[in-house]
Amino acid sequence: MRKVGLYWFGNDLRLHDNANLTKAALEVDDLLCIYCLDPHWLMPNRYGLATLSANRWRFLKESLIDLDKRLQKLGQHLLVCYEAPIKTIYDLASSHKVSHIYRSRQTGYYENQQGLALQKHLPFVQFVETDTHSLFNLDQLPFPLAKLPATFTKFKNAVEQLSLVKPQPPVDFLPSSPALKTDWLSRFPDYSNSEHEIVFYGGETAGLEQLRNYLASSSASHYKELRNELDGWGNSSKFSPWLANGNLSVRQICFDINQYEQQAGANESTYWLFYELLWREYFQWYAHHHGKHLFAFQGIRQQKPLTSFYPERFQKWCNGNTPYPLVNACMKQLNATGFMSNRGRQIVASCLVNELAVDWRHGAAFFEQQLLDYEVASNWGNWQYLAGVGADPRGKRHFDIEKQTRQYDPDGLFISKWQGNIQNLPLDSVDASDWPVLDQ
Repeated sequence: MRKVGLYWFGNDLRLHDNANLTKAALEVDDLLCIYCLDPHWLMPNRYGLATLSANRWRFLKESLIDLDKRLQKLGQHLLVCYEAPIKTIYDLASSHKVSHIYRSRQTGYYENQQGLALQKHLPFVQFVETDTHSLFNLDQLPFPLAKLPATFTKFKNAVEQLSLVKPQPPVDFLPSSPALKTDWLSRFPDYSNSEHEIVFYGGETAGLEQLRNYLASSSASHYKELRNELDGWGNSSKFSPWLANGNLSVRQICFDINQYEQQAGANESTYWLFYELLWREYFQWYAHHHGKHLFAFQGIRQQKPLTSFYPERFQKWCNGNTPYPLVNACMKQLNATGFMSNRGRQIVASCLVNELAVDWRHGAAFFEQQLLDYEVASNWGNWQYLAGVGADPRGKRHFDIEKQTRQYDPDGLFISKWQGNIQNLPLDSVDASDWPVLDQ
């Protein structure tokens, strides 16, 4: 009897260094390759925001088109399904008598709940999960997940010397699909409205090209001294959007950085690229460990911040209309391009929590909507960290915006480029003393 497998793509939209896909190719006779476009993404989330911005929809669309083209070169094709994953996969598994379902290990609590629900609905199907989104496999960690170090420094010291898993070459053979091709592209949401030049194109092809181009230059040898710049293509690696979608493998990046060091020499900057990837790695396991507490107002520290939700302040922050020109410029850059420097993210997050006293979760949700490189672990983990409810042993981080402006935009060029200077408007159009008194 022929074995039929189903590969459930998620944040692993690539053929290179995809151990799970390689495993599927070796174990089954027929293979369905699917991606589920969850209808929840088309609806406002609990914060009243869209789950994906126009930029994120475009980048995802390009990633899926590129993946489909690569699959077709191997005699396969991608099925993009527009129903809830549980229903879609259950129906496909039943109709095609699927015996194995392959999926990368997920960091998101919601995504993991979907997987658990499917296993209950399909008790006779073998579920196979592999770590494809992290540097290390779960069984490599020198501690049980329940004993994840409480701080990044302790985590780094524990894992830094671990042997890295060598990336696997691209899959060069796949069993054929038992399902016919569908015209999924005609149904894909189209929110194209960008007035700015597109600099990030989704897909494995574009991601690998960026990796090659970056390491073909000398930028990696100067990364640490340039990484805090607010703008400029070569001032950081720009790998993160392709990492988030799984167009690029983090192991492939580390392997290629090691190759670069052997040829061009290792220094503090090349180490710092690895150091930043260790931060990302920490948050991957942080999300696995803390589950739904990643989204809790009091975070993992069970300590409620002295903030609330002020709709007007939040909207001004989102649109770049605050009294802080540097914050405004960063937010307008984000809204236009789907990207913001790491320094910019820290500045605007600090502003929202400290100057505007707005609940950090709304900022995290807005970043989820806008960032091309959004991934659940890094985004929510970093926001917890800055808000003082996460893994930062120092507590809440407060950035002096005037000092940051003098240091990172002394001539006002970035603020001018992104039109951050706004007339000095008050944060609130209604004075607190005029707020209506609510019945208790």
